[in-house]
Amino acid sequence: MGPTNTNIDVEKDMRALIAEILEGDPADIKGEAHFVKDLGMDSMMALEILAGIEKKYRIVIPEDLLPKFTDLNATVAIVKKLLASKK
Repeated sequence: MGPTNTNIDVEKDMRALIAEILEGDPADIKGEAHFVKDLGMDSMMALEILAGIEKKYRIVIPEDLLPKFTDLNATVAIVKKLLASKK
């Protein structure tokens, strides 16, 4: 049985996933850094991150939430909310 939703470090996981796709250092991914403007993310990278989130947490991200994934802080908040509603 995998870890329960309560002891998942979503921020650490998201930082690692984003850094892997951007081919950078997780320590360089700041909470408020805009994915496109500050980190140079393109649409393919964004889709890769969303797919990675869905796969890792076994959740479905509703299409209307996609534009809200703008930075690490927003991403963590959305994922935590989706995980809480999954219980």
